[in-house]
Amino acid sequence: MSVRPDEPVYRNPVLDADWSDPDVIRVGDDFYLTTSSFGRVPGLPLLHSRDLVNWTLVGHALQRLEPESEFAVPRHDRGVWAPSLRHHDGRFWIFWGDPDQGIFQVNAPEIRGPWTRPHLVKAGKGLIDPCPLWDDETGEAYLVHAWAKSRSGVKNRLTGHRMHPHGTELLDEGKVIVDGDRIPGWFTLEGPKLYQHDGWFWILAPAGGVETGWQGAFRSRAFFGPYEEKVVLEQKDTDVNGPHQGGWVRTPSGEDWFLHFQQRGAYGRVVHLQPMRWGGGGGWPVIGDDGAPVSEHRRPNLPPQQPAAPATDDDFPGGRPGRQWQWTANPRDGWATHHSADGLRLTCVRTPDAHDLRALPNVLTQRLPGPPCTVEVDLRLDDGEPGARAGLAVLGDAYSWIGLERGPDGTVRLVHRFAETAAERERDAAPPRPAPGGRARLRVDIGAGARCRFSYDTQVPYGPYDTEDAGDGTGEGGFRPSGQVFAATPWRWVGALLGLVALAPTGQGHAGTATFTQFRIRIQEKRAER
Repeated sequence: MSVRPDEPVYRNPVLDADWSDPDVIRVGDDFYLTTSSFGRVPGLPLLHSRDLVNWTLVGHALQRLEPESEFAVPRHDRGVWAPSLRHHDGRFWIFWGDPDQGIFQVNAPEIRGPWTRPHLVKAGKGLIDPCPLWDDETGEAYLVHAWAKSRSGVKNRLTGHRMHPHGTELLDEGKVIVDGDRIPGWFTLEGPKLYQHDGWFWILAPAGGVETGWQGAFRSRAFFGPYEEKVVLEQKDTDVNGPHQGGWVRTPSGEDWFLHFQQRGAYGRVVHLQPMRWGGGGGWPVIGDDGAPVSEHRRPNLPPQQPAAPATDDDFPGGRPGRQWQWTANPRDGWATHHSADGLRLTCVRTPDAHDLRALPNVLTQRLPGPPCTVEVDLRLDDGEPGARAGLAVLGDAYSWIGLERGPDGTVRLVHRFAETAAERERDAAPPRPAPGGRARLRVDIGAGARCRFSYDTQVPYGPYDTEDAGDGTGEGGFRPSGQVFAATPWRWVGALLGLVALAPTGQGHAGTATFTQFRIRIQEKRAER
């Protein structure tokens, strides 16, 4: 698909980090997007754009996961799966499936809330990926969902229900409206998004698995079918593997666009924007370049916007983390201390799992950036007990972290540790080193393939720090490399995460605190746009 030299273009992915299973809507001149958040808290991130290319994170619709006891520890394969975002009757609605509990919804008068507490629309194991539809002409409402075989023994089919117009309950036991087992070559049919267009009910749904699959379209004159199907987006001869699962949106001028994800290993599911039009070959949607994903394209015909992306940097004003941070489980009082200055003050939480960060609920995380980048943060380990430690981590099925630990003699040392995928305990990635003053600047350089090089500077001055004068790692006051290169790995269903953590072994009394300041992510290579 050619682009004229004078046309403004965008390049994919438009969200180059793990914004999994995106769904998108337009309300007036504004576009909104939500994604899966699984077991991280807060959940259901809410993103806003005016041009479908530049997105900012404006909040979350889910402050805690319920039931509380189930999400007191990390649950990376549970929680919020593949939400659907809709606007109906003056309210925003989000439906999602928890594979162990059923279908939930929340709603709000404005995108920034206040959002209702989760309401269980239908209980059941394996009910996932729900999407509602309100028929404004008839006043009826419907819902379609997929199935998780790991919980129900069923997959590769879509079930439809009549729904109460209030969105609070389903009015029947449901009927299989698309059976993927009856379509030659189709498997793992899931993630349906339900629409009406041109007198048809449409279901846009992916199949074939997240790394190798395709995007399908199904249509019927009646909600309960029968449906006919067509593949409308697939990899073809591009390098975009498994392009599928997303949502259709129309601009005020009538342009159609499709946002979907691509699975990219440790980076998770990054989001692409594809042109879309109706009417190809009998009225079917045509996505991308005749069904193949585009790497770049003319920008949507929308007012120009300033470049923007979800926030990453943080000075933690008042001790509060920014919207980009999520805990690995429901947070508890006392993990972070609010105060009048800048800086994130974390309690060194005592835990029997101090040997394995993957088991800890008190890790504050954000998404691993897709482009090569440098991550830095300042750390001070405050008064505390022997064994108290804190640091900067790259977390996944395997992990590595660098930070500070108080030794048995009360002195603070720089430590660097890692755990392999199958390991039950972490071990040293480099010998411990003195950290005079109990302070350090920590750095991770993340290159192609999510290969991470850790380094540190224990000669950190008090006050603002100029990274351009930090040195080259060969002299006093400069960064020094630590350990071997670590290849980041994804977690189950999610990409690798950057994490800040403070902990201590089990024992009695307060174990101390750690203060993080000046968290920064510098993208090493910015892609030029014209």
